[in-house]
Amino acid sequence: MSTSETLVNTAPLPGGVAPLQNVALCLGALDKAAKRPGHLPGLVVLYGPSGYGKSTSAAYVATRTDAYYVEARSSWTKKAMLESILTSMDIRRGRTIQPARTISAMVDQAAEQLARSGRPLIIDEMDHVVDRNAVELVRDLYEASRAAILLIGEEQLPGKLSAWERFHGRILDWVAAQPADLDDARALRDMYCDRVRVADDLLADLVAVARGSVRRICVNLERVQEQGQLDGVDVMDRAAWGGRPLYTGEAPRRRS
Repeated sequence: MSTSETLVNTAPLPGGVAPLQNVALCLGALDKAAKRPGHLPGLVVLYGPSGYGKSTSAAYVATRTDAYYVEARSSWTKKAMLESILTSMDIRRGRTIQPARTISAMVDQAAEQLARSGRPLIIDEMDHVVDRNAVELVRDLYEASRAAILLIGEEQLPGKLSAWERFHGRILDWVAAQPADLDDARALRDMYCDRVRVADDLLADLVAVARGSVRRICVNLERVQEQGQLDGVDVMDRAAWGGRPLYTGEAPRRRS
């Protein structure tokens, strides 16, 4: 290790999750809603560009907090959304307790389970819920249960939700996901680079081209490892990388 490298605590979290800053933000947002005074609203929103690690953070936080977790789909109908929420509650066909037949009854069923269990609900990819005109169903679930509900979506989600005034007014907090920084990259390196060590100077270049994306950093870490193995070296730094192109997410231009 170079003497210029900074030592930070990058040990994986339980479940093999890198301790990224957005994991802490996600956990903090849901904790704030769960511990709020009774007179305050209980909806919180985590939003940010694709690739920032929001879904990975949400999955970890769901396990950590015993939250019900669903990931919305573009194909969802209102009924499909409620069926997915009920499934996360183990209320599904073939079980002793099965989903109700109507949308209204399913809302009551899910809200009752939220209130009785005291467990929070996480809805990932919330943009799809907005696009499918199902926002009011989420508000109904909240009003009937008063549960802590964390909504996760893309960078434009706050603007989309502003069109739903009654829903928008029940948001306790808006939390912006943060772009991956060097500490995040170190945590990812320490988790995934078990074949070739990636030095901090090269890691800084990976962060620069990633433009905040955890996903792009992971792709480049794998590329660096593969090249290091081909070169037969144990450590890849900027000099060893030698100016090779890094993955930026952009498609290569067609050669003339």
